[in-house]
Amino acid sequence: MPSSTIKNINVTFKSMNNKYTLTYGDTFAGEVTVEVEKECRINSLYIAFKGKTNVMWTEPGINSTKFYHAKVKYFSVRQYFVTKKTPNGNTQIVLKNQSGEAYSNVLTPGTHVYPFSFQFPNEGIPCSFSGRHGMTSYCLEAVLSRTMKRNKKSWVPISFAAKADINSIPGLMEPVHESLEKKMKVFTSGSVAMDVKLERSGFFQGDDVSVLIRIQNNSPHDVKPKYSIYRKDSFFAGGKRKCVTTDIIKEEGTPIPPSASENVANVFTIPKDLQPSMLSCSIIKVEYRFKLYLDVKHALDPEIKVNIVILPASEVPSVEPAADFTNGSQGNYGNPDHPDRGFARPCPPAEPSTSSGPTYGAFGTNHPWNDVSY
Repeated sequence: MPSSTIKNINVTFKSMNNKYTLTYGDTFAGEVTVEVEKECRINSLYIAFKGKTNVMWTEPGINSTKFYHAKVKYFSVRQYFVTKKTPNGNTQIVLKNQSGEAYSNVLTPGTHVYPFSFQFPNEGIPCSFSGRHGMTSYCLEAVLSRTMKRNKKSWVPISFAAKADINSIPGLMEPVHESLEKKMKVFTSGSVAMDVKLERSGFFQGDDVSVLIRIQNNSPHDVKPKYSIYRKDSFFAGGKRKCVTTDIIKEEGTPIPPSASENVANVFTIPKDLQPSMLSCSIIKVEYRFKLYLDVKHALDPEIKVNIVILPASEVPSVEPAADFTNGSQGNYGNPDHPDRGFARPCPPAEPSTSSGPTYGAFGTNHPWNDVSY
């Protein structure tokens, strides 16, 4: 079989401060490597830096399946190494080689290396996220085009964690106190009372959550306390909401006999790799609750839910990236302060694109943070 003219195209990158997970304002550098077996002429070669959130799910209908989809685009920046188009002001970035000259559109046999660098925006974008019905993703994509040939592409994801802002939501560092008294009905009698205190409602990844609980059992049956911290993912599209809940921590206490009370002090450790809360995205919400409920015979289980917010740890855990430098050093990738560096700037505010239906505000998707009625 005849060999391919363009054998391979590959993208590698590394952050300037050797972090695998990047955050606001971080700069990273990389290279596009093109392996050529036969001399050829190309139309264009560029590297794109993209950030977006996508939501999608289906629901069965009477006569057909209903499709729900929404998308928010944060930025899309291209840097061209080779292009036939004439640069139009500042809308198209065309990079030069180390000698300050334009890259040739004729590729000779061998390996060709094209360095680049980008910078994340300083604010306004959410953490990377992947859920059952949607995701927030950031990526690099290299595209090489030739006349009458299918484009050659290489794609690599980038992990992004928003910086923790303890002041972004009022009251995160203040104590939380919730109580409930419920009278038993129908098949039993008496009442039960619960009291829950948390030292605060904002926690970093890896933090301990200290909870003080008081339970008064005035019913004729034993009651068993059960505790959990769970995550609630909400996806919004076409005026609808799709929810998925996942238990993070589950524990059970010892049964409390009739006419008795018990004070419990529990400590729950937030996993270091737990997905941070996502509260600012218009089409995906990631929220957390602490839940206490009592297992009562012959009665509906009374429960208390308390909102908690999980913030990214100040030092983001190092997670192996999907791609890194294959050889060479950071110095081979050009000056990060080069004027041609690509800055990813969020797109102007706009309504998210949806498959159908009115805007999300009409359906109450911007619900208060402390609404735990669902």
